[in-house]
Amino acid sequence: MDEEHTAGYKEPCAVCSAVDWGISDEGRFYCRSCHNVIERTKEVVDPTFNPGTNRVTTIGRGPRTKTLERGRRWALCEGFQFILRNQADALIRLGVGPRFKDEVLCELWRIFLQKSGQAYASPLMRPSRRGGRGPDTDSDSAAESTANASETDRDSCNAGSTSDWSTFSGSLDAVSYLSADMRTTQHSLLSMKRTLALIHMALVWSREPLTLSDLLRLVNEGHVPYVNAYQELPDEMKLEGKDALLFRVQSIPSHRVVHSDAQELVLFLQLPAFPPISRQSLLHPALLSLRYLMDANLPDELHPWVCRLMERAGMADQTLHTVHLKSCPSLPRYDVQTAALIIVTMKLLFGLDDHTEWDLSHEACDQDDTATMFSLRRWFRVVQAALTRAQHRRKHQVARKQWAPQKLLHPASQKKSVVLKTKRVAEQVQVCFEKLSGRPVSVQPGDPSSFRFFWGVEDSADGPSLHHKKLDGVLTLKDGVLTPSNSTYWHPALRSSRRCSRLYSDVEATLPRTFVWLLQLFCFLLEVKPADLFQEVLRVEARVVNGNSRKRSRKARSRSRSKIKT
Repeated sequence: MDEEHTAGYKEPCAVCSAVDWGISDEGRFYCRSCHNVIERTKEVVDPTFNPGTNRVTTIGRGPRTKTLERGRRWALCEGFQFILRNQADALIRLGVGPRFKDEVLCELWRIFLQKSGQAYASPLMRPSRRGGRGPDTDSDSAAESTANASETDRDSCNAGSTSDWSTFSGSLDAVSYLSADMRTTQHSLLSMKRTLALIHMALVWSREPLTLSDLLRLVNEGHVPYVNAYQELPDEMKLEGKDALLFRVQSIPSHRVVHSDAQELVLFLQLPAFPPISRQSLLHPALLSLRYLMDANLPDELHPWVCRLMERAGMADQTLHTVHLKSCPSLPRYDVQTAALIIVTMKLLFGLDDHTEWDLSHEACDQDDTATMFSLRRWFRVVQAALTRAQHRRKHQVARKQWAPQKLLHPASQKKSVVLKTKRVAEQVQVCFEKLSGRPVSVQPGDPSSFRFFWGVEDSADGPSLHHKKLDGVLTLKDGVLTPSNSTYWHPALRSSRRCSRLYSDVEATLPRTFVWLLQLFCFLLEVKPADLFQEVLRVEARVVNGNSRKRSRKARSRSRSKIKT
């Protein structure tokens, strides 16, 4: 089709001297050889003339001053509020209760705006055009400070009149928001990753069975808008200039980053005590461990041992899992804690020192006449094969994932032509890839699931299920009580002068390979780094040791008192 419109234009390109012109989506001429865009546009039929005439008119360069599309004044908090609302709506469609949005997230957002002085305060403390923060005594802003806290529309942080704003592009406070004075107050700044931190806090407050790992997985798979979420903003909210630095996302934050940001928000907002996370809550390790044992294809009989270890470590108390500024100021990492409990339990039962677990597995196979005993060797082979396929599948999906947005966002007007040229090149490469591979480049997100693997006898299963297997091969009956056959427990050498994350990189080569593989398995399930999970394992082990030492000291004191009395 381009040859029909460019047949009459044979001028060589001023850059590469080639005569190979094409028509872009905007109707402009560009060189197919070097992608140089010129001012010439395609010829179109003038619809103002009567049908049947062959008169053609040429669209010229047009007026030198273009009329901007009409917009309106808006502030950054208003744009982030739209994105938060869209994220909450996506979670509600996935099954989260509506109370999460209407009663919890909206209230947390209102408190954040009030604490940071961006809304619900009189006078408002909002970045000015000259940089820094200054009081906003505008009558419209004062009226906004009395708005209803349950509103989630844009009026809660509107920066001014909603009349036509045809001579302004971009938000009101983006330039001053990125100034040096504002960057010093990190806790009050808005960002895309902070929206995930607020969502995570609201989910914990609502006691929804959705951990931070689940939230990041939904974001990564595209079920919750995050990458290019600004495209869903209303057309009247123009995104130009410095807005690109705040709304453009180039990567999905890690588990540690979002959790650290949520912890800062808990301290900054000075929230009251969260609703208690009891043993009946799906966020408590007693119930959350059931889900992770099922996902890792471990036997169901392992769950009572996880609960016994949890009791021994003193981690069954709900006060340790309920956020309170006095008793528990730290936001627990429920998913990482539960995985660490399972790993420590596996060390207690199987040893995981590259020798004991294989000896126990060999003995279990010799004693297993009915094929009902759990064999760690067989479990390793089944899970390793499924893990390899899942890792390959995830790498393939990441390679095919489309990060380029439909609505371009660039920080400077001078770079607009470069961005447009890059978009055209990317679209052409995508078309070529589709023709060569015979399938579309874009990956459609599948149905969300809380599990990474599916175990069973079906054709689509990742492998046979081992949930019904017995632990008789690793347990012995002593004095009428089932006791682990393994009597040893190893622990890495501690270096208190170094951070645990640095410790893992130092000792990883000396750790048993079975233990490292188990860390990597749960890191894949939770999308966390091995250093973070290893750090949590050390904390659980320290709790177990300290709990035993406290019990021994109490017994010793009671014995000494009895001797004194006698």
